[in-house]
Amino acid sequence: MTRAFNLRRATIAMLLGPAFVLSASAADQSPAFPQKPIKILVPFPAGSGTDASARIIGAEISKASGQPVIVENKPGANGFIATEQVAKAVPDGHTMLVTSNTHVANKFLFKRLPYDPLGDFKSVALYRKSTPLVLVVPNASRFKTLNDVTNAAKKEPGKLTFASGNSSSRVAGELYKQLTGTDLLYVPYKGNPEALSEVAAGRVDMMFSDATACLPLLAAGKLRAIVATGSEPLPLLPGVPTSTEAGLPKLELGSWGMLLVPRNTPDAIAERLNALVNAAIGTPKAERYFRESNGGGFIGSRADLDRFIASESDKWGGIIKKAGIEPE
Repeated sequence: MTRAFNLRRATIAMLLGPAFVLSASAADQSPAFPQKPIKILVPFPAGSGTDASARIIGAEISKASGQPVIVENKPGANGFIATEQVAKAVPDGHTMLVTSNTHVANKFLFKRLPYDPLGDFKSVALYRKSTPLVLVVPNASRFKTLNDVTNAAKKEPGKLTFASGNSSSRVAGELYKQLTGTDLLYVPYKGNPEALSEVAAGRVDMMFSDATACLPLLAAGKLRAIVATGSEPLPLLPGVPTSTEAGLPKLELGSWGMLLVPRNTPDAIAERLNALVNAAIGTPKAERYFRESNGGGFIGSRADLDRFIASESDKWGGIIKKAGIEPE
């Protein structure tokens, strides 16, 4: 292990200390937690970045708690299926939702939701902060640079297509349209893996994807990465310019991940889950996964997640409104 990683582990232990003390104190007053298998519902298909993160975190929680952690994928309906099921689950901490920007964005993309994105849930942990999205095209595409895409979109308004498997990919496409004054045709899919397959097959022109989901197809030579959103380069995609380097610095939008439980879950249990998630993020296996997937695990309190959700809600709501996206 490197000295930096050892220092990080020590810092994690110091930060987690109060959380574990709180959990132990709560355990003196209530039954030990967890008492049975924990279920994590994922509103996206297997192979998505959120799914992979849930499985890494779940495996580490299982080791630490001694209870199995079952990850269930319930994709479709814009994430409504899994999210509504968790909102209505028994609030005992044994059912969690792992989700992303979609949870916040849906509030602005749809007129009616079968749940309240904020009122029906209690924060557990923000396990990953913003990670750049990657604009990908088929490997045989005529587009080599972001300028190629923009110039073609301006010459052929409404003819180029962009795929979307979740709210992050859709809003990134809409933000790009807004910033460049172009008109692209939105093609929705149930999840990013399906959308990426369609782009790789050449049936859709492009897509903004989280790095975890598109890396296998990039490695296989079926997709080409054009640009990464934001100003920070992606270590696993050397040579891929950032949107700042490509001349579009305001194309700064990333994906992030969080864990939630039903709103009536006792605070002591939510704190215990926060401690378990933080400990999981700090393990060598999880730390390596987040580093290699061009992300970075985040360790913090439930209050950190509350503040982050409020900030991101303002940000995503503003982008969606400026993009002129009418709620469905």
